[in-house]
Amino acid sequence: MDYKDYYSILGVDKKASPEEIKKAYRKLANKYHPDKNPGNKEAEDKFKEINEANEVLSDAEKRKKYDLLGANWNQYRQGGGSGGFDDFFRNASGGSQMNFDNLSDLFEQMGGSGSIFDQIFGGIGGGGRTRARKGRDVQGEITITLEEAYAGVQKIIDTGGGEQLRLNIKPGIENGQTLRIPGKGGAGANGGPGGNLYLTIHIAPNPNWERKGNDLYTKLPVNLYTALLGGKVQVHTLKGSINIAIPPETPNGKVLRLKDMGMPHYQNPALFGNLYVTVQVLLPQNLTQQEKDLIEQLAALRK
Repeated sequence: MDYKDYYSILGVDKKASPEEIKKAYRKLANKYHPDKNPGNKEAEDKFKEINEANEVLSDAEKRKKYDLLGANWNQYRQGGGSGGFDDFFRNASGGSQMNFDNLSDLFEQMGGSGSIFDQIFGGIGGGGRTRARKGRDVQGEITITLEEAYAGVQKIIDTGGGEQLRLNIKPGIENGQTLRIPGKGGAGANGGPGGNLYLTIHIAPNPNWERKGNDLYTKLPVNLYTALLGGKVQVHTLKGSINIAIPPETPNGKVLRLKDMGMPHYQNPALFGNLYVTVQVLLPQNLTQQEKDLIEQLAALRK
């Protein structure tokens, strides 16, 4: 397995903050997600690579080890990432021999510090084989509706092994957002804690509303006479149906802003985005002769 530069994969600097890494991951995961690229093997491989990079760089401990080990990361990882000093030697070169030049480089990167070496490999000696080990992290995904994202929802997740997890998703969650559920990944060994479950949330497209951040966009059909003379029209929102005033002589394509009728903010559900309503003026169909005569009279008056 060749060494992979996870920072380049996500397009971030090696000094990138967790927030910058998270933002870059969401953008790329959304771009290359299989749902948006059906049958595209290249996009599927890229999506897997992006998730692999995020799994390491979004975890402070894994990122620390990755930064210290550099090109030796895959050797360490092939040993399970927590198998102790002996496992690192055994797995570093496919179970045959250890490249001691790499080991020297490794000690140089670590400043020759035995304490850091112990921290990474869990101690040197026979105790490394039987010590408690954390379970592997697991990635999953779930799709919810826009209405569920708006109100928040509780889902029952099957984590494998017959165990079910009751997951509470807060209002305002974004499409592509990943939730971390501690201890619900792979089982630990020798009494060690379970790994983490990273669950990516997908929000199904909605025919009535388009979401951009916390704002929502919709189209509102309005008959010609209401557009010309003004009046009340019912608008469906995620908070329920409301009546809004259409000003006289409202042109086709006019955008009306309904304050606080958008999505709740994920970090502060008491705050809401806006709903933007685009007016679509409907022309009357199947005119009677009398209606045509009246329209002709109106056209004559406008000359």
